[in-house]
Amino acid sequence: MIIQELLNVINKHVPFSSSESWDNVGLLIGTEDSEVTGILTTLDCTMEVVDEAIENDLNTIIAHHPLIFKGVKNITEKGYGPILKKLIQNDINLIALHTNLDVYPKGVSYMIGDQIGLKNMSVLDDQEESYFKVQIFIPDKDVELMKSVFNKHHLAQTGEYSEVFFQSQGKGQFKPSEDANPHIGQSHKTETVYETKLELMVDGKDKSLAKQLIYENHPYEEPVFDFIEMKKTSRIGLGIVGELDKTQSINEFVEHYKEKLHIPAVRFIGNKEAKINRVAIVGGAGIEYAQLAQNKQADLFITGDVKHHEALDAKMDGINVLDINHYSEYVMREGLKSLLEEWTNQSIEIKSSEINTDPYCYM
Repeated sequence: MIIQELLNVINKHVPFSSSESWDNVGLLIGTEDSEVTGILTTLDCTMEVVDEAIENDLNTIIAHHPLIFKGVKNITEKGYGPILKKLIQNDINLIALHTNLDVYPKGVSYMIGDQIGLKNMSVLDDQEESYFKVQIFIPDKDVELMKSVFNKHHLAQTGEYSEVFFQSQGKGQFKPSEDANPHIGQSHKTETVYETKLELMVDGKDKSLAKQLIYENHPYEEPVFDFIEMKKTSRIGLGIVGELDKTQSINEFVEHYKEKLHIPAVRFIGNKEAKINRVAIVGGAGIEYAQLAQNKQADLFITGDVKHHEALDAKMDGINVLDINHYSEYVMREGLKSLLEEWTNQSIEIKSSEINTDPYCYM
């Protein structure tokens, strides 16, 4: 497998287009046609992680947090320069899966929930996506050609199904003017043609391409077609909400959480006498979703990087919050390893990093 093939596999399951506009995902360092000798999954790409990849002869690192994020103005011996130089000098490819992995249904928040034993998990922040129902009126004899054009560009697809069309037949009528150049018929003569209404669905991002293909491949000088915009609940979304096997006190749950994620300390905000059964999680920094978690009847909202005034706001609103430190996302190392093994289905060595990249010391 080469890097481009790996990127295609990842993009099929965790589309790079689903990342936030401010994010930096995909191939950050590397060559698309280089052979993948092995993959190392990590939360952060540090110098120690690069050394780990070199020692294990793994030429591809897939990190959750992008190493190149704010913009690189120079590569020197300061800052991230030595890491970038070492990656390049050792021909190591670096791929980032950040917010696109966050919104994947079994992404980072799900991985944290799975680690602590949550059941019946579902997406916390359900998102909607646009798609278009396309209707094209075309002569019967040209239908198969038009279908083949859409199939070639992978447009008539939904989920795991391809070549998805519906067609119905009828009669079309028109009369060309003297300046027309009709594919069928003559000027000033009403023509009746047996036509098919061909219907398919395309994603919102593919509307322009679908329209272009119709104009390029429809036999009529003035093709007749419609794009009808529709909405559906997306298969992606941020965060999860799930349930514990049994109701726990705050103290019981905190000890359970620290044990399962091997974390020395957390910060709790809210009512210490609360009983916990339903839990919502947004990995990383997601305090802005606390109200949504409360609306979905979560007894506790788990996230990281909660600021002082955000904590006060949550307490005033009666929302129980567990600030777990951003590093709790490290569970994605093993979680992503399992996903990649499932997606690639090849004999590529995939390892999860054993390096602790938490920048904090707990004292």
